Amino acid sequence: MIHVSNRRSLHYQHGAFTDLVFYTVVFLALMNSCRAQSEVIVPSQPVVSLVGEDIILPCHLDPVMNAFDITVEWARPDLNPRFVLVWRHGEELKTKKHPSFSGRTSVFIDELEKGNISLKLSKVKVSDEGGYKCFLPTLSKTSTVQLVVGSVSSPVVQMTKNNNGVLLECESADWYPEPEMFWLDGEGNLLSAEPTETVRGPDGLYTVSSRVTVEKRHGRKFTCRVTQRKINQTREKHLTIPDNFFVAPYSQSLQSSQSSWYSACCYRRCDWLCCFAVHSCDHLCCVETETKEIQKQEEET
Repeated sequence: MIHVSNRRSLHYQHGAFTDLVFYTVVFLALMNSCRAQSEVIVPSQPVVSLVGEDIILPCHLDPVMNAFDITVEWARPDLNPRFVLVWRHGEELKTKKHPSFSGRTSVFIDELEKGNISLKLSKVKVSDEGGYKCFLPTLSKTSTVQLVVGSVSSPVVQMTKNNNGVLLECESADWYPEPEMFWLDGEGNLLSAEPTETVRGPDGLYTVSSRVTVEKRHGRKFTCRVTQRKINQTREKHLTIPDNFFVAPYSQSLQSSQSSWYSACCYRRCDWLCCFAVHSCDHLCCVETETKEIQKQEEET
């Protein structure tokens, strides 16, 4: 009886151990299967942000997998240290983060269980532009999100009279990447302007300026347009030139007026009003006319 009881006990223990091993293997197989199927998904197009904005670099697991207790790494390979954020065992390891991202990066903790491992980047800088790797060591899978950073500002226009018409000057600062500048007339046609001048400051931002001289035949309405196609940003300044800006300068008007008076005095009988108005250029003409009148009166008497 004792031998039979021991056999049954050993058989039961062996069966329980076998069941435990079986279910453990099945569980691990299911976990590995799930992990093998999960992909790190990021957008195929670059993420565009302007300087100073808060931006999200999307990254999630598909099929959904709880990422709260596993390691999540966000990194910029071109930096040293390369880590932008490291999440491990339910908390962020801030000591591994690159100093330039201190206090500016985070994950959505409540969303990690749903497989959302996106990175939030605050107060974007020009230096933040580049490729960000979303990496899960447990899955040995990584994907890269490309961030494009831009900076824009509205142009400022000044107008000045000159002998050829009106000189228009346009300037726009704090752009990134380097933009293009154009002049347009009131109908949207491009104007032939001087080459655009570009200056890059120590902060990496660009200042562009351009000048164009317009005449009355070009119309009165004009536009200075600054555009950056990479970040799909455009800024414009519209202006209307007053009519009096196209009037000839005073010196030219006076010269033209004097010429008219001169013609009047020299090709018709000169009167004292004409001589007084032009007094210098027609003085001889008027004196000669007066002398002839006196001689005629003497002959008649």
